[in-house]
Amino acid sequence: MGKTIAEKILSTKSKRDARANDIVIADLDFTMGQDGTSGLAIRAFNEMNAARVFDPARVAMVIDHSAPSPLEGVSALHQQMRNFASNQGINFYDIGDGVCHQLVPEQGHVVPGDLVIGADSHTCTYGAINVFSTGVGSTDLAAGIISGKLWFKVPETIKFVLNGTLPRGVYSKDLILYLIGDITADGATYMAAEYTGQAIADLSIEARFTISNMAIEMGAKCGLMEADDKTIAWVKEHSKKAFEPVKADADAVYAQVLEYDVSSLEPQVAKPHTVDNVAPISAVAGTPIQQGFIGTCTNGRIEDLRIGAEILKGKKIAENTRLIVAPSSRQVMLQALREGLIEIFVESGAAVVTPGCGPCVGTHNGVPSDGENVISTANRNFKGRMGNNKAFVYLGSPATVAASVLTGKLTDPREFIK
Repeated sequence: MGKTIAEKILSTKSKRDARANDIVIADLDFTMGQDGTSGLAIRAFNEMNAARVFDPARVAMVIDHSAPSPLEGVSALHQQMRNFASNQGINFYDIGDGVCHQLVPEQGHVVPGDLVIGADSHTCTYGAINVFSTGVGSTDLAAGIISGKLWFKVPETIKFVLNGTLPRGVYSKDLILYLIGDITADGATYMAAEYTGQAIADLSIEARFTISNMAIEMGAKCGLMEADDKTIAWVKEHSKKAFEPVKADADAVYAQVLEYDVSSLEPQVAKPHTVDNVAPISAVAGTPIQQGFIGTCTNGRIEDLRIGAEILKGKKIAENTRLIVAPSSRQVMLQALREGLIEIFVESGAAVVTPGCGPCVGTHNGVPSDGENVISTANRNFKGRMGNNKAFVYLGSPATVAASVLTGKLTDPREFIK
């Protein structure tokens, strides 16, 4: 009986014949914490009386959620992280470097076949390059960076077969929102999601990251894809590490196999206050919005900025409407500067902020007012997610955000795409 990608990676890393629902102790290839979780991890590290991390090259800490610091208490946490990173000699990314889930693959820390944990739920992002990566709590991160190992329950897998080609003006964000709306926010709880089919093969690696990033929004432990030629080329551009891609067996056993034809999909929007409250743009078009946001670990990459800038070029955002843009890393921001994208955003009336999580978490930068509607490229729209539980957050693609801030209302981006 064959194995899924998840079963194969956890078998290799635990050195045993692991199957779905088995409990294994597995070797970790990389570990990561961000400024919302690293403080607790450092405290747990000290409470466990640890002296050194298991391998400094395989540990990273990133200041991205509240960067630059908005508060004295946050500044103290940042300093604690800097001190820990310096003492341990680990990889460290400070304010302005970018979002953890952009930096970890961009900087070559993870490669196909790896097993990775991060104290952030969207660590599942790296599944797009054939990595079993998953979010854990701060205490588990501490145990992982001390021992280089962690226990896992091998997840069952749902296979998504995505046939057809996405139409003009429809992007990977629309596709993953549609899937979450279809199977619901808990439809894949503690399972692995495997994404395959022509629609996935056609996507860039950046677009694939968007889909794997939001696997957690359907409850999944990870969002895995096989490594094709595009994947291998992308990884070789970013990492010098040796790797061996992992492919599911033809006779692998899945909890479910769900098949879709995406050829007639239209732009999708997640309505407040849950990510699975999804509707086609035609059902919500015309809803007034006061703020737009392009960025986050879901859609702040250079491809996303290009999509938004193409729609905004030579135009002005609507009166009484704001647009905030946060590149996902320093490298992305520099590339956007070289390509003239930042100029397009600024001339359109947008505010471009420091690479990082920006308004997504609601700790600073762009907290909306009571009763305001926001259209965001983020991955979550829970009540209070952006810092105000009296605001209303809609989720869409960078194209939908750009089109909507031009009109001041939720708008079908295909109206602006040649």
